[in-house]
Amino acid sequence: TPVTLELGGKNPCYLDDNCDPQTVANRVAWFRYFNAGQTCVAPDYVLCSQEMQERLVPALQNAITRFYGDNPQTSPNLGRIINQKHFKRLQGLLGCGRVVIGGQSDEGERYIAPTVLVDVQETEPVMQEEIFGPILPLVTVRSLDEAIEFINRREKPLALYAFSNSTEVVNQVLARTSSGGFCGNNGFMHMTLSSLPFGGVGSSGMGRYHGKFSFDTFSRQRACLLSCPGMEKLNELRYPPYSPRRQQLLRWAMGSQSCTLL
Repeated sequence: TPVTLELGGKNPCYLDDNCDPQTVANRVAWFRYFNAGQTCVAPDYVLCSQEMQERLVPALQNAITRFYGDNPQTSPNLGRIINQKHFKRLQGLLGCGRVVIGGQSDEGERYIAPTVLVDVQETEPVMQEEIFGPILPLVTVRSLDEAIEFINRREKPLALYAFSNSTEVVNQVLARTSSGGFCGNNGFMHMTLSSLPFGGVGSSGMGRYHGKFSFDTFSRQRACLLSCPGMEKLNELRYPPYSPRRQQLLRWAMGSQSCTLL
């Protein structure tokens, strides 16, 4: 009987100093807070230098305000936590590191604001398991090598993200790490590529062998989406708030065989 297993772990997101912080903030915030962070391939934590962190925080605040307004709790584009158990778990993680954006919660609505944490230590609870909520820890590293070493000593992630204007940096992260799927300069690993429940590239299985099935079983496929770090205007359609006009365009784009929305 074939068995399919999906990779777990925390999805890392490496930010090189050589990238535009606002473009990165738009792309990371969009998918980190999509469905209140309750997606298995969302960026789970950010690795960057101290200098990039100082540039990224105000850019994330800008993106969150544009997407969800000055009071995200009233935004129709921000979801709620699925149940009380997970709300309590996420509420406990708000005490890790230092909150620089968000941090508010409302138990009655199971609402947790889009939150960014800094000064986060690797040993803290927020870094021990998948967050699966609207909380984004920022962890500082001194170099690309240190970031790669940090990623490789943890569980293999379902998705891995890298942002840089340098193709060499993105390719180094791709070549020197292992993950179910990989995105270069994008904050979204397509569900159909990385986490299909019937055995996508983020999964592994047993029980299918002989002939071509042996080759497939013992080959590790890895989905890679490499995007341009610029042309951010083309991405604005997918960001909230979702007006009726924008929803109409999104439905058209997602339903068209000749158009792929990245």
